[in-house]
Amino acid sequence: MTHPVLADYLRTLSSHTGPGLAPLPLGACADMLGLDGLGLLLAPGESPGELVQSFGEHTLALEDLQQVQGHGPTLAAARHGTLMLLPDVADTATFAGDRWPGLPGAIEALGVRAVFSFPLRIGVVALGALTGHRVRPGPMSTDQLTDAFGLADTIAQIVIATAAHAELPGTSLLDDPGLHFAEVHQATGMLAAQLETDCDHALIRLRGHAFSEGRPLLDVARDVLARRLDLEGDGDTG
Repeated sequence: MTHPVLADYLRTLSSHTGPGLAPLPLGACADMLGLDGLGLLLAPGESPGELVQSFGEHTLALEDLQQVQGHGPTLAAARHGTLMLLPDVADTATFAGDRWPGLPGAIEALGVRAVFSFPLRIGVVALGALTGHRVRPGPMSTDQLTDAFGLADTIAQIVIATAAHAELPGTSLLDDPGLHFAEVHQATGMLAAQLETDCDHALIRLRGHAFSEGRPLLDVARDVLARRLDLEGDGDTG
């Protein structure tokens, strides 16, 4: 049986006329799952991933941190279809601290103590991830996990249906000026042209600078776009 929160959302889809994915009731979904925040990252095909919708005080910082380090539960779920249930980020045995060095402590420093990432997939097709967090440690209950799996499956089906009915290039799921990491993608392309390299290496340069300076990746990207930061010489322009 579809949860009332999702049933209400599904009823609104028929009237959605804007580009991309209709806004999800992530606040209500977080309450349903007993979480303090939720983030929806879409990464269809080989795309680097884009945080298209979010809810919660710490969600943007949590996703930005994983983009800076280039790894983490959201990216593992999105890229590899791996279910990541991390009820206590301070417990390095379950958090795989050896695979993600430095990430557990950095997440805990944000005030986040538990992270749960659910892959969005249709068969073998990877679409992204739905990641929730709590500011206190502890596992999700069986009922909450059941609802989370149902939510992830529903979102995956909606994403596929939305993409299938897109009539123009401008209605692409990732073609939205409000996307959180849009400026990161723009700065990556700009830096790739400046360095005469590919976008993968340009993104590594962006991430490396953000990591070494302890800054959000989005802030670094904005400085590059505004030409306040010259990563050709890896220094400030002013």
